[in-house]
Amino acid sequence: PSDLKITELKNSNNSVLQILNYGATIFNFKMRNKHGNLISLIVGPNDAAEYLKDSYKEDNKCFGATIGRFAGRISKGKFSLEGKDYDLHENITGANLHGGKSGFQTRLWEIGEVTSGEDPSVMLTYISEDMEEGFPGRLKVEVTYTLTEDDKILVSYKARTDKTTIVNLTNHSYFNLNGGGSVSDHFLQVNASKILELDENNLPTGNLTKLKENAKDYRQSKILGNRELDDVFVLDVMEEEVPAQLFAPLTGIKLRVSSNQPVIVVYSPESLPENVQYHSEIDESFPAVAIEAQNYPDAPNFRNFPSSILEPGEVYENNIVFAFSVK
Repeated sequence: PSDLKITELKNSNNSVLQILNYGATIFNFKMRNKHGNLISLIVGPNDAAEYLKDSYKEDNKCFGATIGRFAGRISKGKFSLEGKDYDLHENITGANLHGGKSGFQTRLWEIGEVTSGEDPSVMLTYISEDMEEGFPGRLKVEVTYTLTEDDKILVSYKARTDKTTIVNLTNHSYFNLNGGGSVSDHFLQVNASKILELDENNLPTGNLTKLKENAKDYRQSKILGNRELDDVFVLDVMEEEVPAQLFAPLTGIKLRVSSNQPVIVVYSPESLPENVQYHSEIDESFPAVAIEAQNYPDAPNFRNFPSSILEPGEVYENNIVFAFSVK
């Protein structure tokens, strides 16, 4: 379809970042591995038209997309703000997930300024009208994607509202640093000594689980293996430490993820939809891992979680860095 547009950013290493206007999505990212081969590190549909299919919405896998108005779950699809109750669509069992039925990942964004040359970038904007998907306030959102000369992808979200609202944005890219196959041989490190305790519907209970002697303690880098992860890591704030990193010995590619957000959700699904043609040949089991920097899920319903409230006159900001290197 003609309204789907891919903006391509290229740096002097010949790394290529492709941004799709549908869902303000990281469509693909290619860089050279230790053998000098250009490989795709993003797991997602190879054809942009896939994003418009009903099955894409139904699966809600959000390949590379911008998630909003609220990333993660809001329990029972309800929250209160300034004494008023708001009802959202429950698009999964017991919760509103990733903004509801038609979150930001299913919207066409406006392409704004595109720069080329050194550190090329593209800016996209979207206006979420008051009460879209049940959220109050007319929210103006912009995201800028920059590809630096040293293979960092900078993702910068900004949002402004005309009415008190809640906001939690993130990018939902799936990575496979082998450029195909499985991520079971990848090493993960997350600088977190606690995760959120989740109930059987993956909703926060409000408690934190200490990771000492827990299988999900990734403070020391360890192999992912065949383990399904869908966990909210509460980051230990140490300025010099990188919050999360992923390493693939096969290609020598390392990804470091940092942001100004309090948690990182690590999502490594056992499988991804089989009805999609992907950028690369991926395995049926454990084909990718998503690393999402954001605020706590269900923050509006817990006083002890960091606030997700945005007031008129304030600017919401989420700055994420995906820093790639090869050795």
